[in-house]
Amino acid sequence: MSTVSLVGSTGSIGRQAVDVILGRPDAFEVVCLAARGSARGSLELLAEQARLLHPERVVVGDAEAARTLGGQLPPGTSVEYGPDALSGAALGAEVVLNGVVGFAGLPVTLAALRNGARLALANKESLIAAGPVVNAARRQGGGEIIPVDSEHAAVHQCLRSSLDPQREVARLVITASGGPFRTTDAEALERVGVDEALAHPTWAMGPKITVDSSTLMNKGLEVIEAHELFGIDLDRIEVLVHPQSIVHSMVEFNDGATLAQLSMPDMRLPIAYALAYPQRWPLPFGRIDWTSVGRLDFEPPDPARFRCLALAYEAGRLGGCAPAWLSAANEVAVAGFLDGRIRWVDIAGVVESAMETYRPRPAETVDDVLDADAGGRRSAADAVGVRAEVA
Repeated sequence: MSTVSLVGSTGSIGRQAVDVILGRPDAFEVVCLAARGSARGSLELLAEQARLLHPERVVVGDAEAARTLGGQLPPGTSVEYGPDALSGAALGAEVVLNGVVGFAGLPVTLAALRNGARLALANKESLIAAGPVVNAARRQGGGEIIPVDSEHAAVHQCLRSSLDPQREVARLVITASGGPFRTTDAEALERVGVDEALAHPTWAMGPKITVDSSTLMNKGLEVIEAHELFGIDLDRIEVLVHPQSIVHSMVEFNDGATLAQLSMPDMRLPIAYALAYPQRWPLPFGRIDWTSVGRLDFEPPDPARFRCLALAYEAGRLGGCAPAWLSAANEVAVAGFLDGRIRWVDIAGVVESAMETYRPRPAETVDDVLDADAGGRRSAADAVGVRAEVA
């Protein structure tokens, strides 16, 4: 039995991780649950999870949330809070699932890797924004990253067949559903609202990642993440739109063979894969009924419709702090759209405007990344017309 900490347990990934663990209660001892949110619904869910899993600790963001939660916890479970509490939740466990949304997940990622844990990583922004810093922490502490994103989990599984991926891989193919606006005409895109952007045709996710899926920024960020995770050059990582979302990614080898990982859309599969690695649990999430699949379609992404994808590639090629600047600017732009301050079609323009203010700089320390994050937020906030909030 391994010990596990679920950080971001009340979010979409965290809730599904709890489902997975409850399916194999003999496999893990959950020692910590952590959540940033202090809304009443989030705290009630956190208390319910604690009663189901009986962790040693529950971590929340502030004193008020801790007071609200305290009386609802089972005997033997303590509550912690404070500015370093979230990263502290990554300590004391063999496996850490980081399901925190946005750049705020970086301290959790670094703490887990420096502590030598297996990091089940669902927080793509921390690796994208701070790839060099994260990889240094991985080398320093001896931790390992098993990706939870369905696309990167698919690549990870395919690469298990290769003895030398750097020499044997010709390209990675990251698939994208195309989101809700894959076939929407340009005139209609000018008028799409928040509810339409959040109506993803395949996946049930949080609002930020769902909007990113609609702009294909999520795929651009995943390309950068794949580069950092697997050490494959950006020019050997491609994106294909695959509306059925059954093929989650493919790896083409230099002898012409292509391996793909297929399953019905179900995030519990990559979550279970990351938690159980290097084993596989006999929990058949996403099992395919091949008699009903019918067809698998693929098409290149439309560059005019999905401008964010090209912006992400540009940031990835710039390297250094450019991905951090891009990710921060995108968070502000998406928040502006969700708040009704800008239109969906304006998201790419806000990010592009922010990237025009970026000046190349290396990403050697956490402070470098924090500075770039703050700069990207300020620049995007100016474009949106709001005051920047530093992550």
